[in-house]
Amino acid sequence: MGSTVRRERVVRMSVEQPLWRALLGYRVLTMLYAIGLFASAYEVYERPWVAVGYFAVMAVWTLATLPQVSGAGRCTKRFLAADLTIAVAGILLSPVAGHERAVTGGSTLPSIWTAGAVLAWALKGGWRWAASASLLVGVANVVQRGVLSRSTLHNVLLVCIASIAIGYVVEVARASERTLARALEIEAATRERERLARDIHDSVLQVLAMVQRRGNALGGEAAEIGRMAGEQEVALRTLVAGGLTPASRASEDAAQGAVVRTVYEPERAADAADADAAERRDLRPLLAGHAGARVTFSEPGAPVLMRPAAARELAAAVSAALDNVWQHAGADAHAWILVEDDPDAVIVTVRDDGPGIPEGRLAQAEGEGRLGVALSIRGRLRDIGGTAELVSVPGQGTEVELTVPKKT
Repeated sequence: MGSTVRRERVVRMSVEQPLWRALLGYRVLTMLYAIGLFASAYEVYERPWVAVGYFAVMAVWTLATLPQVSGAGRCTKRFLAADLTIAVAGILLSPVAGHERAVTGGSTLPSIWTAGAVLAWALKGGWRWAASASLLVGVANVVQRGVLSRSTLHNVLLVCIASIAIGYVVEVARASERTLARALEIEAATRERERLARDIHDSVLQVLAMVQRRGNALGGEAAEIGRMAGEQEVALRTLVAGGLTPASRASEDAAQGAVVRTVYEPERAADAADADAAERRDLRPLLAGHAGARVTFSEPGAPVLMRPAAARELAAAVSAALDNVWQHAGADAHAWILVEDDPDAVIVTVRDDGPGIPEGRLAQAEGEGRLGVALSIRGRLRDIGGTAELVSVPGQGTEVELTVPKKT
């Protein structure tokens, strides 16, 4: 028998990461655009060496800081402050370089490269940071122009609105990531709890219920033991039905995206070896052991091949259905197991001649923590991509049809 190893799987999601990659490309392209714009008008500058010095600093800074713009984790506050300082310095140096158009309404030395510095603030800190950076850039533009003209106001508002909108979108995306991560984590925890509940139902709860029935039948001290077993059964069913939802670990670092942690158990080593040796396993031997004086077992003449894990879960669901027959249909009940191997699915039908299930009893039993049908049957089939249909008519017995697609 192989051992089961519990492992933790970490899934990180980040909607904003593509935005950082886009910003990285934007900074490089706008740097080249600003340099090209300067080169095309080089002769009109009175002090071109000022512009050349600035563009040398801007080019070295842009290329050297590409890793800092690759994601929010590396984009520190110190980098953002220095980046915005270089952008503002370029705006203020435009008239110093002696380009008349920089004062009369033309583009500044950094041109649209400045927007990249503002967008970095938006991606890092949201719309509030974007508004602050936009305000500083706007003040710098007004100072270097000396007057708040219509074109200056237009450019400042355009950068401000665009950066604030992007910052707001980033904040919404981060909140959505955390919500989705929390939902996925709760779903994973619920599936793990249901798996444990099935195992407990198939073992501990069945034993406690049997001890209670036998103790009450024997009487005396055995009746007291049966009463205690019944109390523990009720307490355990309540715990299994309620379960515990773990504290959220959906977001460790909002800058790096939301994190989902799930604990899973891979198939046992023995099952993995079986899967390597043969991808399919015959279902019939797993069910043949149920045949007896009170159980009629009908099977196809050819092997019913399934994936080992699916075959094991389907056999466990059949066992749970039979347990319900013996527990609720009475000592004189009979059961029939029919296995059908269709081209697209394996269908196993479990039928009994008991009194049937009264209407609403399944919902009542689930509310009481009796999860035989909800988890041990339907839960198992859902986990392997199958379905479980239960049909019961009072006085005419119960039929459970378990269907598992061949593709599982």
